[in-house]
Amino acid sequence: MSTIPLLPGITSRMVDTPRLRQHVRFSGPEDGVPVLFIHGNNSSATFWEETMLALPAGFRGIAPDLRGYGDTEFKPVDATRGCGDFADDVLALADTLGIERFHVVGHSLGGVVAWALMATAPERLISVTLAAPGSPYGFGGTRDLDGTPIWPDFAGSGAGLVSQEFAQREAAQDRSEENPQSAPRVVMNTYYWKPPFRPTREEELLSGLLSIKVRPDHHPGDLTPSENWPGVAPGVLGPNNALSPKYLGEMPGRILAAAAKPPVLWVHGADDQIVSDMSLFDVGTLGKLGVLPDWPGEEVYPPQPMVGQIRRFLERYATAGGRFRELQLADCGHTPYLEKPEEFNAAFHAHLQGA
Repeated sequence: MSTIPLLPGITSRMVDTPRLRQHVRFSGPEDGVPVLFIHGNNSSATFWEETMLALPAGFRGIAPDLRGYGDTEFKPVDATRGCGDFADDVLALADTLGIERFHVVGHSLGGVVAWALMATAPERLISVTLAAPGSPYGFGGTRDLDGTPIWPDFAGSGAGLVSQEFAQREAAQDRSEENPQSAPRVVMNTYYWKPPFRPTREEELLSGLLSIKVRPDHHPGDLTPSENWPGVAPGVLGPNNALSPKYLGEMPGRILAAAAKPPVLWVHGADDQIVSDMSLFDVGTLGKLGVLPDWPGEEVYPPQPMVGQIRRFLERYATAGGRFRELQLADCGHTPYLEKPEEFNAAFHAHLQGA
């Protein structure tokens, strides 16, 4: 079923749900306690295979390719729902598999999908593990720890900020290291983890990155011209727009107001360059560093304090009746479960077994 080779102990099959046909990886006993793994952007469920195989006895790993990624059927993402399409796909998969309650693990974009599940169906979550998640306030376009928008049209977030050359090389299945600034392999090995780390399954993970569907209604997605710096605001299609704070606005409040509050483990690398308080993928940071011209200055458009936002939000979650644990891993980038598997799994397994 999988176009990417599977590790021994991982199986995969197509699962027809009422929403779409999903390609899903499995590990562990069929009657085990379900743990659903949600991958990040420019990625696929192949990234989770080692972590699935390391699950404690009695747990069942389930990892779908999200819509627009891997071998799952393509359907457009309605970005105006935030990550609602992805969250509803996960719930439809759980329903189809006969799973009422489950643990959920989300990485990067998948972490925002986990936030969305905490907003829409928290009673179904036994626990939540966030591995280098995006901020609950979205990616780009906010100025402070409470996620205050910088511009009314949320300029500086959404699909217009994605490198067109990078997307074109993904579409061409470019596995080279030529022109390294936009080479998918080099981007992966520079930003997904902290150099000089190179994963054992580099070729399979690169295939997972290249599995994203490059088309106008998905990746990069559409954009809206803006009079506000940096000149582009979100469109309405695709995952890059779905991560805009324009479409995630109500999600944090819904999480805090929910009666059910599953316990949260947040694991992130101290040297993450994608989700950080000075993210190299945030226009505020790039303006401050002089990479983007005409930056209006820190008072107008500061870097988004992504890690600070997550920490402040989880503190509010605890005050509202939830509980969380933060684990920051030294000498680690954006993919802690691959870079530091022993430390990640020790905390992750204790979280699963203690929930």
